[in-house]
Amino acid sequence: MEEQDIQESTLAGDSKDLSADADVVAVIGAGAWGTVLSWLLAEHGYQVNLWCYEPDLVMAIRNSRENLGYLPGVLLPNNVLASSSMEIALEDANTIVFAVPSHAARSVLTQMVEFLIEPRPILSVSKGIEVNTLMLMTEIMKDVLPASMHDQFAVLSGPSFAQDVRRRQPTHVILASENPAMATEWQKKLMTHYFRPEISTDVLGVQLSGAIKNIIALGTGMLEGLEFGENTKAAFLTHGMAEIIRLGEAMGADSKTFIGLAGLGDLILTGTGAISRNRDIGVRLARGRSLEKIMEERMSVAEGVNTAKAVAELAKRHSVDMPIVTAMNAIMYDDEDPRQTLLTLLERLIPDHVELATADRTS
Repeated sequence: MEEQDIQESTLAGDSKDLSADADVVAVIGAGAWGTVLSWLLAEHGYQVNLWCYEPDLVMAIRNSRENLGYLPGVLLPNNVLASSSMEIALEDANTIVFAVPSHAARSVLTQMVEFLIEPRPILSVSKGIEVNTLMLMTEIMKDVLPASMHDQFAVLSGPSFAQDVRRRQPTHVILASENPAMATEWQKKLMTHYFRPEISTDVLGVQLSGAIKNIIALGTGMLEGLEFGENTKAAFLTHGMAEIIRLGEAMGADSKTFIGLAGLGDLILTGTGAISRNRDIGVRLARGRSLEKIMEERMSVAEGVNTAKAVAELAKRHSVDMPIVTAMNAIMYDDEDPRQTLLTLLERLIPDHVELATADRTS
């Protein structure tokens, strides 16, 4: 091993306070969500190997037991071992939580391959779509990881701010896998009195919901920034939900998924929550900040910015009308005026010639 890896291995060994045969979970990605899941799993008694992309973050976590850049105020137990070495993070790990932003997913999975000698269950908690391939996270995993792991995939999504999980606020989420036994095992690992994963087999629908709601949240943020009222934002969210359902059904997902936690629940949280990253970017765009400047100022990733391009392409591929997604792309990438674009969109969503929504009534 390289000198840095030897030092990290020594530090990791010095920190362990669990037995050698303790169940080890590798959490790949140290953003807010990866950090809080590391905390939750460590609270359950698991040994957690937390892989961080930034070496500086590794040292900061070791020194302060806190991830100040992504989740300040959360003290990580001693059984969370931070490392920037993929080999160290994956060694001895029985299971893997994948918490890497979608734009970096393929690159990080490729780094993981050489250290995955045996198949291991992997839970994706990333909400996005790869722009150049239009692949969801589990599709990228199938493209990169060994075939022996393809029945080991699961995804976690739903309305869940990391800060609320850390405060032990009741949080209901969706755990989806085509392998029901795999979903059940992850449910056992993560279940607490406040963190309640519900099981689903609709991997496609859960991932689409988690990705597209971020784009809709950009729009509700813009409406907030332009000081539109609550009526307008409620209507916008409703039309956004309809767009998610249209694309999901066209791609073969279960429509019931979209009116549950993965769809409606996550859309409400991300579209209205004061600490929603995607909503915040929408607010700033509406107030005149450039997308480039906003992204330069942020440490954390707002998936809706990149996903908007991918979803627009999926809509074309499946011949689905998604005017909100089109409008978000026009504002972010074609420098269209947010106010005028949104006003035009809102008129289009219920055109002048709309049919009666209720059944005909006789006098």
